[in-house]
Amino acid sequence: MSLGLCSRLAGSLALGLIFALGVCAQTLEITGKDIIPDCPAWVHNAVVYQIYPQTFYDSNGDGIGDLPGIIQKLDYVKSLGIDAIWINPFFDSPFNDAGYDIRDYYKIAPRYGTNDDARRLFAEAHKRGLKVLFDYVISYTAIDNPWFVASCEQTPSRTSNWFIWTDNIWKSEFGEGWVHGYGHRNGNFLSNFFWSEPALNYGYAQPDPKKPWQLPTNHPDVLALRAEMKKVMRFWLDLGADGFRADMASALVKGFGDHRATNEYWHEVRQILRTDYPQAFTVAEWSDPKGALDDAFNACFIHWIPSFNDLYQKESWRSGNGLSDGHSFFDREGKGDVARFLRDYTGPYEATRAKGYVTIPLGNHDIARINNHRTVDELEMIMAFGLTMPGVPFIYYGNEIGMRQLGDNLPQIEGCFKPRAGARTPMQWAAGRNLGFSTADPSHLYLPVDPATDAPNVAAQEGDADSLLNRVRRLIALKHAEPALTAYAEFVPLYAKSNACPFVYARASGNHVLLVLFNPAAKPADAQFRFPIAYRQLERLAGKEIHFTQNGPDLQVELAGGAYAIYRVVK
Repeated sequence: MSLGLCSRLAGSLALGLIFALGVCAQTLEITGKDIIPDCPAWVHNAVVYQIYPQTFYDSNGDGIGDLPGIIQKLDYVKSLGIDAIWINPFFDSPFNDAGYDIRDYYKIAPRYGTNDDARRLFAEAHKRGLKVLFDYVISYTAIDNPWFVASCEQTPSRTSNWFIWTDNIWKSEFGEGWVHGYGHRNGNFLSNFFWSEPALNYGYAQPDPKKPWQLPTNHPDVLALRAEMKKVMRFWLDLGADGFRADMASALVKGFGDHRATNEYWHEVRQILRTDYPQAFTVAEWSDPKGALDDAFNACFIHWIPSFNDLYQKESWRSGNGLSDGHSFFDREGKGDVARFLRDYTGPYEATRAKGYVTIPLGNHDIARINNHRTVDELEMIMAFGLTMPGVPFIYYGNEIGMRQLGDNLPQIEGCFKPRAGARTPMQWAAGRNLGFSTADPSHLYLPVDPATDAPNVAAQEGDADSLLNRVRRLIALKHAEPALTAYAEFVPLYAKSNACPFVYARASGNHVLLVLFNPAAKPADAQFRFPIAYRQLERLAGKEIHFTQNGPDLQVELAGGAYAIYRVVK
């Protein structure tokens, strides 16, 4: 099944037929037409760096990373060519879920510092031309959040209905068991993730009249909760943040039609941002780009869809955790199904291209690290893919130096069940004690560092021009330099085949065209595809030399095993 002769067809049904049958009725076209969504201007060329605060850099020797530690490392982040950082939750918390369970939305967790430290972090980042995104976690709170504690009481309070409670402790309405009441209230509460994270009440899209505890979305108490969460957003933006990543953004309103009703909240937020914070960038954790980008967010993370995970997540952990039974496309075995990925990706991409960006993160705190028994060349190829696809790339801390996914014997601290603990270990700054992360006794570290004698670290790679760190820097610089690599530049798949290599696509903006080719398989691969652009030269910008043969309107390519390349099309 080849895409070699396929055109840019709008509509997921047509695209689905192409991928299923390998047929095409139109001529391939690379227009170079820019379709620029409604986003802050700085976003279109941005690369974002994700920081997990508890394991980035410990400035005070207590074994846990902190905000002053992030400030000390901002020059390093800037040296990568990064434009913005996203910081996982830094709010006051009991840390049953690594800080996603929030006790006080208006206060920095003491282990990270103070609100003044946050204000200073924002200011220091801005001095270096860096934006800062905070984690907007508003679908649930901590079990000991004062709002929830008050809602547990029999006596009504301001926040009694800010959480979803049934009205009978003897009846289980949520399918979670028979009786599990909590506190003094006659009822059971709904949790949104772990049991200790009670769901905030954004109402029910279609409340069941037989269940009076299901409040409508316009109930006064629901509206009061929504107003409070908008106040939280304003608080951090006014303190200096430049936008946010919304955790579980689709999990607000409950019941049938919940996503449409949830979007009503995000539409209201978007209007606030347009009016009062026009340069704020928002990205949703949401597996449906059409919903997330429907006048709600600027960008959408997708990493829970199996075919997206199959791009570069190793089967050794994916299948073991029930996430996928497929093969990673970027594995040397060469069995990954990139056509399946394109089938799932191209429809949402085309449908939302004018609205916002579909983003495939280069790792994050919820999935295994991309360095799971991979070589530097293989890691560079994955980085090249992430930095040449449409959208806004997000690079997870440490992946730029090839930090390894550690094993399953790590402590499962603060909800870090496998494989998450192995992807959240401390940043590796230099050889020696705790790999430069902290001066604490190793037994006091939040998580252990990589014990290998050859553990990758920043200091060792800084002076090596061929290190992964410097290869990633060059790729980020290339993304910033090439108009065809802007987030909105046209994306045209040229060749893909199920369970085989290579994968070839074009990026185009105006007269600027790039040809991007990947063969992660260990064995050589070739392809022939329609390339409807007359050119004088193909100028290699990154990767290995590829052999090209012009065959009428077609281009034939031969790639060595484990090779990728980015070429500028010189007309």
